[in-house]
Amino acid sequence: MASDPAIAAFGSSFTAITLAELGDKTFFVAFLLAARHRARWVFIGAFAALAAVTLISLALGLGLRSLLPPELVPWLAAVLFGGFGLKLLIDAQAMGDQAAEQEAQEAEDLVNAAEASQDQSRAGGWLVVREAFLLVFMAELGDRTQFATVFLATAPGFTFNALLAGTLAGHALVTGLAVGAGKWIGQLLSERLLYRLSGGLFLAFAAVALRQALS
Repeated sequence: MASDPAIAAFGSSFTAITLAELGDKTFFVAFLLAARHRARWVFIGAFAALAAVTLISLALGLGLRSLLPPELVPWLAAVLFGGFGLKLLIDAQAMGDQAAEQEAQEAEDLVNAAEASQDQSRAGGWLVVREAFLLVFMAELGDRTQFATVFLATAPGFTFNALLAGTLAGHALVTGLAVGAGKWIGQLLSERLLYRLSGGLFLAFAAVALRQALS
């Protein structure tokens, strides 16, 4: 990681969130909504939902970090990063080749259920923003991206502002890709590869935290 803690926090959170969010259910929700409504309204609603979940997740992670003595914080980060990284690698190993298609199907079912009860002829800007916000917010809660954000906030030296900036930058990038070129990108995604990259990244975070704990 970079020597400047702020740069390290920004770079780590940006990379982790970008990898975790690509091909995720929220990615496909944003893509499907953008195919049916004006992309800018979908982006506003989806990004607002991701920002809200990010704030909740960072608060949880920083709160967990504040409960422990400073000397135990690196150990906590190492355990959480290592456990999460191993889980991602195990999930990738057990994952079928059609994992991305399954995520896309779940997202489509979610969007279809939400829009079946609405009069789409009245779907103006505000209604689209609200729909995108609610669907993405519900899809993001308990998702691997939220856990990644919580765990990143437990890392010693990672400040709230740097983590918030990196996380939101990652969300903005992926959401922009989803509403702008989601169909093309979705065809290229390998959910198994993304899980493996994310798992390896968190194991690297665990190694850094463990080194800090032992120093």
